[in-house]
Amino acid sequence: MGRRDEHAVSRRQAFRLAGTGLGLAVLGAGAWGCTPEEETGASGGGTTPPGGKGGGTDKGGDTFTTPPPGTAPKPLWQKKTTNENLAGIHALAVFGDTVVVSGDPLVGRDVVSGKEKWSRPSVTIPGAKLITGGGTLYLASAEYDGDVVGLDPATGKETWRSRLGKEYEQPRPIAADDRHVYVLAGILEEDLSSPTNVIAAIDTTSGKIAWREQRDKGTEEFGITAAVVGGRLAYTDFRKNVTVRDTTTGRQLWTKKIGRSNYYRFAVHEDLLIVPDGQRLRAFALATGTERWSLANEKFTWFNDPQVLDGVLYASDSAYGMWAVNPGTGKEIWHNKDLVGSAAEAWQFAKVGGTLYGATEHDKNGGVHAFDTAAGKLRWTYNDNTGENQKWYVVPAGKRLAVMHAERLYALPAV
Repeated sequence: MGRRDEHAVSRRQAFRLAGTGLGLAVLGAGAWGCTPEEETGASGGGTTPPGGKGGGTDKGGDTFTTPPPGTAPKPLWQKKTTNENLAGIHALAVFGDTVVVSGDPLVGRDVVSGKEKWSRPSVTIPGAKLITGGGTLYLASAEYDGDVVGLDPATGKETWRSRLGKEYEQPRPIAADDRHVYVLAGILEEDLSSPTNVIAAIDTTSGKIAWREQRDKGTEEFGITAAVVGGRLAYTDFRKNVTVRDTTTGRQLWTKKIGRSNYYRFAVHEDLLIVPDGQRLRAFALATGTERWSLANEKFTWFNDPQVLDGVLYASDSAYGMWAVNPGTGKEIWHNKDLVGSAAEAWQFAKVGGTLYGATEHDKNGGVHAFDTAAGKLRWTYNDNTGENQKWYVVPAGKRLAVMHAERLYALPAV
């Protein structure tokens, strides 16, 4: 995707950034220790953390201090995981006080202590996406029997099963809501081939197919990014399509071609669907597909996948810029270039209080960036210094962050 991981921070850049308090963050300065006692005042003029003037208190009773500018906090705990790096944006999820990583065994841990709450070996296929709806975690069955299983994420116990039969070749959940689990599945022919595939909705009450629609010939069963909003199922695919269907009937409402495949996510805001399309962010009306706004980036610079948090759209770009945009109008709020020429850009975001956290797609001196949401300035970067050149993940968990890199799971204070 044209990443610029080969760039390193020059000596001149380091001194320039050090003058603004950012040099240590970019260079992976020493992590700051967190204490369980209340802070009386933030040192170094750091950004006020969530939860109070001096620190943030989570449901576990801990109070976290604000690290000095440019210094990342230390992990509260770390555990080894079975992360396979196959589930993309759905590889890490937090459900209440339970954090789950896609892998075998599937394990649920307490977000405060890191202790294992439950473990389920051989419950799903490799690379299964952690798809939830109505409080249930839906997964393709590891038995390759055409079933989709539903687990209680708090206990790991099976609470639901579809039992579709052998007509469907390994249905894979792509989205869910209170009424349906939406899946992609191949249709088995008599010779056991599956030249066609369908998108279907499984009724969460009966476990039977509510509707199914055959997809165009030549479309893959993989590479789908989906979301359910306002009675509509929206999805993109590797063939550069954006498609919206009615969730009740499965009827296709509209589909459009875009200039670039969507890899991880698109954003939804009220009645708008927002996708990265090369050099532009484009917003379409969910109901009709009419283009509402378009925001252009600099020449030869493309947007990465956006995310809307607390009414603001955030996105990085291929030149390591960070953007905050009004999702209703497409108007730029800020465009920050603190990471230009230095570290990897963020691909997944979380927001707690006045701080935006971004996990980078590769390591190469990236990790988890913390940005001040007011102006987008970089506050610190956490890196585990393992040198693993794999995706980082970040998901909010109260006043903590669930962070994953390669086969390591961490909890960081959201400061």
